[in-house]
Amino acid sequence: MTEAPHLSNDPPKGDWADRMEQTVLDAAVERAPALGWNGRMVRAACEAEGLSLGDEELLFPNGARDLAALLSRRHDDRAMASLAEIDPKSLKIRERIARAVSARMEAGVADLEATRRCAAFLALPTNVDLGLQLAWETADLLWNWAGDTATDWNHYSKRAILSGILIPALTLRWFDGREAAEAFVARRIDNVMAFEKWKAGKDFDAPLRKVADTLSRVRYGAKS
Repeated sequence: MTEAPHLSNDPPKGDWADRMEQTVLDAAVERAPALGWNGRMVRAACEAEGLSLGDEELLFPNGARDLAALLSRRHDDRAMASLAEIDPKSLKIRERIARAVSARMEAGVADLEATRRCAAFLALPTNVDLGLQLAWETADLLWNWAGDTATDWNHYSKRAILSGILIPALTLRWFDGREAAEAFVARRIDNVMAFEKWKAGKDFDAPLRKVADTLSRVRYGAKS
């Protein structure tokens, strides 16, 4: 008689890792105000959840950087949950972006002290690359919610511009308060909309067409 395979009640490793990452993040958020956002905080948060150094290295090979990314993505999820209650089509494009940025700014308020420590960590020269990457991820989510369907270079320029708004806006929100942050966002959106209006009347492809035409004439001769 063939022995039946052993059926384990243990959750799959992936599920365990995902849940443990969030549990450790909760512990990190509690400890960051006192310890800062650093390796010491990571070890304390892992110890609080009974994780060994080996477990810590497995789950967070990049230490505090990994937890910073998890916190940013948690705040992204909160913002998107808030925005899910709003029909973006009922708003003008500038209102969509203002609402989206505001939702993202407010998503971190519940973790304000920890978020401040994390923001300071991401501002360090060694972590600027991660901060830019996370801002881009957020900008992409917000533009998708706003209904952006561009697939050309506008897809990237829109996210680059919004990333440039998000980074100082979030910093202002965490350290100077909501009023200062939203005033900054309103000014920046006004600037961007003015630029878009100016750009709409320009033919930026004209110089490229002229160069292409010139090269064509050099290679094939002038048209008769």
